[in-house]
Amino acid sequence: MNSETTNIRIRKEDEALILAIETSCDETSASVILGGKHILSNIVSSQIDIHERFGGVVPEIASRKHVEAITVIMEQAVKKSGHELADLSAIAVTQGPGLVGALLVGIVAAKTLSLALDIPLIGTHHIAGHIYANGLVHELIYPSIALVVSGGHTELVLMKEEGVFEVIGRTRDDAVGEAYDKVARSLRLPYPGGPHIDRMAGEAQTSIDLPRAWLEEGSFDFSFSGLKSAVLAVINQTRMKGEALDEAALARGFQESVIEVLVVKALRAVKQFGVRQLLLCGGVAANRGLRDALAQRCEEEGVDLLAPPGNLCTDNAAMIGAAAFLKFKRRQFTELDMRADPGLSLEQWSVRAGIS
Repeated sequence: MNSETTNIRIRKEDEALILAIETSCDETSASVILGGKHILSNIVSSQIDIHERFGGVVPEIASRKHVEAITVIMEQAVKKSGHELADLSAIAVTQGPGLVGALLVGIVAAKTLSLALDIPLIGTHHIAGHIYANGLVHELIYPSIALVVSGGHTELVLMKEEGVFEVIGRTRDDAVGEAYDKVARSLRLPYPGGPHIDRMAGEAQTSIDLPRAWLEEGSFDFSFSGLKSAVLAVINQTRMKGEALDEAALARGFQESVIEVLVVKALRAVKQFGVRQLLLCGGVAANRGLRDALAQRCEEEGVDLLAPPGNLCTDNAAMIGAAAFLKFKRRQFTELDMRADPGLSLEQWSVRAGIS
């Protein structure tokens, strides 16, 4: 599908209307974005209440719930935007990464609508969406560094120019959000555990000292499996001794360990690459302890810290529309034979590379 053979109803970029769809995990979301910047609607249907009883997302259940919700959510998004289907310029959808069954639901819906309306399809990278959620509320300046912290991803991403990504650091085991949820389960806290750990850490009067995983000198990679094991060791040793566990102090110690490593490595990357902005993004970007620590360090170092509001940190379609606009401007559209790609590379998705 290319710009010469595809109907593009609105040709001015600042008037482009993109209907975006996000179904990568357990949120069914649709959004209409004007000119890549303005959110006309952003409908999100969460499945947290359903998966809470299992202590985590069950892929098969998530897919079924997406099937049940997707049509209604898209209709609501278009209606709330004040426009009609005939006004749309393109359809954007999360191609990956994510749960393959969940991704497929959104992709089939997007392909169907793209074909029926004869407008472009834009397969979009989920992490690019998280990064460019910042572009919906801030003016981005390049080069910049993005610190991506979510349930499935922990990465440092260098962007020398708009829409061009270079992953300079990633987790070697657990993602931050995953580590939070595992620790929360160990403390018998409800799912998702991150907000509960954050709250307990903020209320704690003392802290249990836990290790920091710095890895080899100069590395921007992360590792949280050892920290998780250290938390479990504290819990088991306390129970074996028949002592009462100070859960708040343990939560604070865990969070302090995570935050110190994230902040130190992010600021070191900022200095090494001489960037002007640090972008915080992903579901864990809503963590108050992390935001406060980063804000303090960035102020001390004279670095601009950007972070989206809480409703744009978690999975939503508005962020997918913002990232898709990078492709729309360059007429880099996606063929209708696009497949769900749980391992989609952020670097290959860069606007210079296009989507295969």
